[in-house]
Amino acid sequence: MSARSKIIKPAGQEPDELELQVAQNVYDLEQNVPELKADLRALQFVAAKEIDNGHGKRAIVIFVPVPLLKQFHKIQTRLVRELEKKFSDRHVLLVAQRRILSKPVRNARVKQQRPRSRTLTSVHEKLLEDLVYPTEIVGKRTKVRTDGSRLIKVFLDRKDHTSLEYKLDTFKAAYKKLTGKDVDFEFPVSSVANE
Repeated sequence: MSARSKIIKPAGQEPDELELQVAQNVYDLEQNVPELKADLRALQFVAAKEIDNGHGKRAIVIFVPVPLLKQFHKIQTRLVRELEKKFSDRHVLLVAQRRILSKPVRNARVKQQRPRSRTLTSVHEKLLEDLVYPTEIVGKRTKVRTDGSRLIKVFLDRKDHTSLEYKLDTFKAAYKKLTGKDVDFEFPVSSVANE
């Protein structure tokens, strides 16, 4: 077993320097942290991207296969904390690598219907949930401005306010980079259901 085995790449594609660095750090954690060893052994990731959030801070977004996402969620808080120690000046985010299938056109012979989980809307919704995990989204509002542009306001669970406050700009920048949509993350002052 080596660090290279932590990356799943299609045949003929080579991992870049950042991906190798992330793989090496995950492999080191597997070897050196006994509590994470059993959980990390079977886990692999697909890709890693570096994103600039505009305030001189950078973030690393690690893409994991959808079938392994649940296993990553079990150890996500600990894994992210350890990786952020290794990459001291950067935040680390874990999201699933999902595929968007285009809308079938009239003249195409489609044997089966496109699954709901492969639509653009569904993939963007799931990406939002992945970004903010382990907290939950308690409400969402879409604000349409007079010029026609849209802003999505996402309300996160108030109980995670202290642990996630510093990452909100990173969430916003990562979602904008990955989907092209503007989003604002907030913690509601009162319950969203009362509005």
